[in-house]
Amino acid sequence: MANSRTALKRIRINEAKRARNVSTKSSIRTYIRKYKAALAEGNTETAKALYIKISSMLDKAASKGIIHKNAAARRKSRLAVKM
Repeated sequence: MANSRTALKRIRINEAKRARNVSTKSSIRTYIRKYKAALAEGNTETAKALYIKISSMLDKAASKGIIHKNAAARRKSRLAVKM
């Protein structure tokens, strides 16, 4: 257990950041599932709109350090190939 006030504060901050990061990653995965489902149904217009949203989300996550920038680029590239 933490022994100082600053250590306790860092624990609180880290927990809040972790919750935010988990939420962001989860929403990205959800949109990717919707994108793949739209492609499977043959709904290309929906898939294009979702791809734009996913690209934006991945770029924002990469800029905030939630995921690595190369990982974001790789995911965007693989999703674009599927279209």
